[in-house]
Amino acid sequence: MCGSTTRDHRPLLPTNQGRGGRWRDHRTMLDGMIDKLAPGCPWRDLPERYGPWQSVYGRYRRWSNDGTIEAILRHVQVRHDAVGRIQWEVGIDSTGVRAHQHAAGAPKKGPNTEQSRTKHSVAFEVD
Repeated sequence: MCGSTTRDHRPLLPTNQGRGGRWRDHRTMLDGMIDKLAPGCPWRDLPERYGPWQSVYGRYRRWSNDGTIEAILRHVQVRHDAVGRIQWEVGIDSTGVRAHQHAAGAPKKGPNTEQSRTKHSVAFEVD
């Protein structure tokens, strides 16, 4: 994450208050979270340059619960969308889509379904 991006996020990040020792730099932790979440690797495989994986995971969990991660994501999306750096696309995985039973080719009920279809049909003449 570049320095200007980190400065923009600084007001959104929690301060080092409360019990315990001093926190590791927020920029390092954010970089570690991004590095872990992008490829979907296990937390234990996080490179050592981000510090102990337990620290990065603990801060990620805390920030997820208190809304900090969501606020940072929203801030980044708004900034990048304003300058046209985000292309919004929607994809649907068809393995999770179900059709209603009537749309799935279930047999029609009734004595003569062919006749009921022709009764309401409309004819067009082509010149």
